[in-house]
Amino acid sequence: MCTAASHCLAGPVQQKPLVATEPELEASKSKNLHGRFLHITDFHLDPFYSQFSSTDDEDACHWGQGSAGIFGAEKTDCDSPTTLINATFQWINDNIRDSIDFVVWTGDSARHDNDELIPRSEGQVIKLNDILVNKFVEVFGKDDNINDTDPTNDFIIPIVPNFGNNDILPHNIFDAGPNQWTEAFARVWQKFIPEEQRHSFERGGWFFVEVIPDKLAVFSLNTLYFFNSNTAVDGCADESEPGYEHFEWLRIQLQFIRQRGMKAILSGHVPPARTESKQSWDETCWQKYTFWLQQYRDVIIGGMYGHMNIDHFMLQDNDQIDVRVISGESKPVKSSLHSADFSIQKSADYLTELRYRWSELPDNLERHNSKASRGSRSNFNRDKKRLSKHDDFLEKIGGEWGERYSVTLVSASVVPNYFPTMRVFEYNTTGMEQATGKAKMGSDDSTTPMSVETEKYRKSRGSKKHHAKKPKPPSKSQPPGPAYSVQPLSLLSYTQYFANLTEINAAFASGRHSQHRNFTYEVEYDTKTDKIFRLPDLTVRSYIDLATRIGEYKPKQEDVWLDASEESQSDASAAKKKKKHKNKKDHKKKKGHQSGKAINKFWYTFVDRAYVGTKSAEDIRDQFGMDLED
Repeated sequence: MCTAASHCLAGPVQQKPLVATEPELEASKSKNLHGRFLHITDFHLDPFYSQFSSTDDEDACHWGQGSAGIFGAEKTDCDSPTTLINATFQWINDNIRDSIDFVVWTGDSARHDNDELIPRSEGQVIKLNDILVNKFVEVFGKDDNINDTDPTNDFIIPIVPNFGNNDILPHNIFDAGPNQWTEAFARVWQKFIPEEQRHSFERGGWFFVEVIPDKLAVFSLNTLYFFNSNTAVDGCADESEPGYEHFEWLRIQLQFIRQRGMKAILSGHVPPARTESKQSWDETCWQKYTFWLQQYRDVIIGGMYGHMNIDHFMLQDNDQIDVRVISGESKPVKSSLHSADFSIQKSADYLTELRYRWSELPDNLERHNSKASRGSRSNFNRDKKRLSKHDDFLEKIGGEWGERYSVTLVSASVVPNYFPTMRVFEYNTTGMEQATGKAKMGSDDSTTPMSVETEKYRKSRGSKKHHAKKPKPPSKSQPPGPAYSVQPLSLLSYTQYFANLTEINAAFASGRHSQHRNFTYEVEYDTKTDKIFRLPDLTVRSYIDLATRIGEYKPKQEDVWLDASEESQSDASAAKKKKKHKNKKDHKKKKGHQSGKAINKFWYTFVDRAYVGTKSAEDIRDQFGMDLED
């Protein structure tokens, strides 16, 4: 491993091809799956970061004198120093490298353009991405065959990157491809992009990797074509737009994934946020995305994104799909809510709006009547009425599995706007101890190789007879998909890790630690053991239930805390503040006038975790209006 000051550039390697080869399948049969994978996002490496510089916006941790720490300036807008990037990869190498099956890396590796005295350049953006690629090579590359000719044998696991809105210049602006960025990143990411998809990637910046051959594919979506802040494009409704082509490509690929009996994870940088104050995607793209999720619900496991820096989730509601918009018959009103600026106050408004929407979700009466009444005829009649209401609830959420909704998961970032984070998912490998056989490829249209079928679509765009095809839904006899019912490849849980830079920087500044030895990521929370959210798994029904609890303004008594300073700190806050218990009693005395105010513990915890435990109980109460309705 390298030192904190070095970048440790490594030579080029190749990643696995799209369709598994015979040697690859034989190798995978002897490789045990761990049932875990890493999601990491938003590094924002800044080689100009200067320790002890000013954290003021105009100085950007480049100039002046101030509190910028050795591993980054937490809770500021400064980007990540090289020390943080190196220490993060060292921790991955030492702690999770040998226990994960693949990596989902959702973009924004380059620094922000936040210093007029050091403007970004195209060469600098590419170099910063090269550095990050080679950090992955350093940790996950096979040292004994880095430059061999076998593209299936150079990484110990697959790595799937995404374009971030700061991985291009100017930021946010990404023209229809091919362009200089798709061509440049075809070289930068040559280690990750399957050979069969190089042409497709150079055209639009999208691709996917079979991370478990013949079983699971991870899609790298180019969300910059959906991004409202990208003024070079105009949504996904017009055939001339790259966003339109992107969804046609995705439709074709998901159809073949279905035919091969595989499952898929969708990953991207900018998530499909859609509230009153924040709409990240063009409405036509959101409509298509939500419709695609619905139609391919037997295939898609879930969606994973970054960009927003706050840890949260969102629900897509199929009832809001407008087929006229998808077909191009109707044009939605253009949203003005696409500012790339996402300040703490704007994020607070956004989270509050999510909560309000969740407060209007259909209510599951089974949660409020966990103990069924028994015995008398009157109790029998009440139970009958309750069951009728429960049936009504199931109808409103799309049946037993909640198929009216889909879930998008957004992880917080490495860049320490709050604390640096990463996320390790656990997925179900039951019955998957052995790899499957070779994918079948025939000559008829239903089994045409994907690259050929996609080329057919491209040629058809010039024909007047071409019309956009709607994705086909699963057959009515098809059981619920992996996002709805636990089955092989379903997401079971995740562990959110964070690095407490306040303590780490202080320890290194005082000389109490040696370089890297005591830099660590701690468990912020684990959904499998979490005593607050109590998610049994990561299916849609679990998230519908959690969202409903978060949205309750009049929750059940057991879902209420009387004082945010008592037991309501999440795991991250507790770990961060475990040394301050002695001061807590004095602190509570000073704020005794608040001690009797009840708050929804799910909402409080959701906000606390969104900001990675960096906000105090008082700040959360003041900024988010924690008091319940009378």
